[in-house]
Amino acid sequence: MLMFRQRWFAPACVVFALSLVALIGFFAVAHLEENDAFCASCHSEPEATYYQRTQVKTPVDLASVHALLAQQKSQQANTRCIDCHAGPGVSGRLSAMTLGAHDALKWFAGTAAQPAVTTQPLSDANCLKCHADTPTAQNFDRHFHRTLVRWQQADANAGRCITCHTAHTTDGNIAIGFLQQQRMLVQCQQCHVALGVRQ
Repeated sequence: MLMFRQRWFAPACVVFALSLVALIGFFAVAHLEENDAFCASCHSEPEATYYQRTQVKTPVDLASVHALLAQQKSQQANTRCIDCHAGPGVSGRLSAMTLGAHDALKWFAGTAAQPAVTTQPLSDANCLKCHADTPTAQNFDRHFHRTLVRWQQADANAGRCITCHTAHTTDGNIAIGFLQQQRMLVQCQQCHVALGVRQ
C-alpha cells in the first residue's frame, strides 16, 4: 500500500501544481481582459481609437454611449470591451479568454494581424445579456426587435443586433440612438421581403 502511495504521490503533486498555475493564470487573464487599455494596447488600431472614444465626455458612437451611461449609472466602472465581446455565462467568458490567449500568443510571436481581424463577430446573445427585454418590445416603433428571430429562422442571411446597432461607426444619428438611417432601412426592407410583408 505504501509503495502504491509513493508511486502516485509525485504525479498527483504535478497535477496539483499545474492546476494551481492554471487557476492563477485564469484569474490573471480575467483581470487583464477587464482592462480596456490593455486590450487596446495589443489590438492597436482601430481598437485604440475605439478605446479613446470611451474616455471623452461626449459620445460619438454606440460603444462610447454604453461606456458613458454605465459610468453615470453606477458611479463606478463603465461598460468594458469584454462586457460586449464575451458571450453569455461562464462558457462565453471562457471562449473569449481562449480567443484572447490565442491572440496574445500571436502578438508575442510577432504574427498578429494589424489591424486585428474579427474572427468571432458578436452574436445577438452578447447583446441580450444586458438587453434581454428588447425582443419583447410591444410598441410599433420597435416591432423589428420582436420580428428579428422570425427573420433569422426564415433567412440564413438575416440581420443581427449589430447589423443596425453598429458599435464603433461614427456615422449614426444621436437622436435615434446612433443608428444610421439608410443602413437601417436596408435591413427593414430585407426583413419585409424575407417574411413576405407588404411595405
